[in-house]
Amino acid sequence: MDYDYHIFCCVNERAGNERVSCKKKDSHLFRNYIKQKVKDKSIQNVRVNQSGCLDKCESGPVIVIYPQGIWYKCESFKNADDIVDSLITGEIAQHLLIKN
Repeated sequence: MDYDYHIFCCVNERAGNERVSCKKKDSHLFRNYIKQKVKDKSIQNVRVNQSGCLDKCESGPVIVIYPQGIWYKCESFKNADDIVDSLITGEIAQHLLIKN
């Protein structure tokens, strides 16, 4: 199956490192929430995956959507809702963008 969107949610956890990690900011909860919301809203052709470090830890929790290459921070379930809604509307959630 071909997907219109691949959503990668960083769930990396660093042990013994001073640099913050996404999992310590509850990214795994947001990943599970997004996956369930996509299913509940019957959004087709979307794959929600967990990933290792996406190397934008200080901006996280980090979510990237491909093939569009849209990088989001997701710090709350409201942010997660906005990201899922962007899949429906096709509009980028500008307030959540991580600047490169």
